[in-house]
Amino acid sequence: MSALSGVKVLELAENVAGEYCGKLLADFGAEVIKLEKPGCGSPTRRMGPFAPTGADPERSGLFAYLNTNKHSVELDVESESGKAALALLLDRVDVVIDDHRAGWLATVGLDPETLDAQWPALVLCSITPFGTDLPEDRVYAEELTVFHSSGWGYHTPSAPDISLPPLNAAGRFLPSYEAAMDAAVCIVAAMYERDENQLGRFIDISMQQVLTSRCDYVVAQMVAGDMPVGQERSAYDLTGPAGIFPCREGYAYIWMSTPQHWAALRELLDDTGWMNEFPENWLERGCTPERVALCRQHVTRWLATQDKHEVAAAAQKIGLTLVAVNNGRDLQESPQYQYREFFAEVNHPVQGRALYPTVPYRLSETPAKINRPAPLLGEHSLVELDLVKEGAA
Repeated sequence: MSALSGVKVLELAENVAGEYCGKLLADFGAEVIKLEKPGCGSPTRRMGPFAPTGADPERSGLFAYLNTNKHSVELDVESESGKAALALLLDRVDVVIDDHRAGWLATVGLDPETLDAQWPALVLCSITPFGTDLPEDRVYAEELTVFHSSGWGYHTPSAPDISLPPLNAAGRFLPSYEAAMDAAVCIVAAMYERDENQLGRFIDISMQQVLTSRCDYVVAQMVAGDMPVGQERSAYDLTGPAGIFPCREGYAYIWMSTPQHWAALRELLDDTGWMNEFPENWLERGCTPERVALCRQHVTRWLATQDKHEVAAAAQKIGLTLVAVNNGRDLQESPQYQYREFFAEVNHPVQGRALYPTVPYRLSETPAKINRPAPLLGEHSLVELDLVKEGAA
């Protein structure tokens, strides 16, 4: 038995956010039916990286990852016949996932008001850059827009060089992935609520608000009045000697903010004479730019002689927040990831065998599983999925 066995999900999404949300539910056993435009399918089918063999639209590694365990049905929901078929489907599913622009749902007859009147038990989740109720100048947005409007551009890296432009997020789709995880959690919570009151819910996920909530405790301190609110590049800077430093091979990230961290660093280092120039509580009470610069200078010199994995393991044993900056091979060879079976081998009918990351959490009794590769375009039909009768769609 999977955690979401028996749950039927209709996926209207055509972008990374909605498709990853659907994947999270599908890998826990939900039956996810993805509706795709006839002939071309989802836009993510035309986004790389691409497998070296096969023909479009089946070469996209991105689509293959985002759509494991799903069914693919070709249906143009914006056509009149497609809207009629969609109305039939909404009577037979529990959840709908969408990530089109704000207002698009109304064009296919699925705005929140219609939802309440015709499908009160349906859970409808909309993922958009800035939510569904937004000013006109925010209707169109890209991942980059969402990332920087959330504040993360100012927050990454810590203590930025203000003469350089803000950095982009790690990877291509950080706002989408983060929003998808929140959306999946909200959908499951709404399903539990529906078990009690038989009522569905409209879930409005703003990618920008999700990312803003990830700004650790900086935003919370601003709201509480403990940190000044401003538009300066330094507004999110937590000061201190935190940062990414080069090691013998690769990089490590270190974070220090308490006397306990300072004591752990002293225990870890071979030469601590320079540390005697600092008060023991300087990270809390005397974190001046001069001390930060001097500390970073010594930490940089020391870490350059260390193996990133060995020093991270030693630091964490004594309570110092120091982690290796992993590359792809590091993750694949990670003992923790191997123990947790984070990567699963998937055999795609066109792309062949490859290791896929699974979900970022593990349930002991009902773990997520990748039972099927991403579907080929139009591999399934509404009739064979027992969603409509022969001739009805």
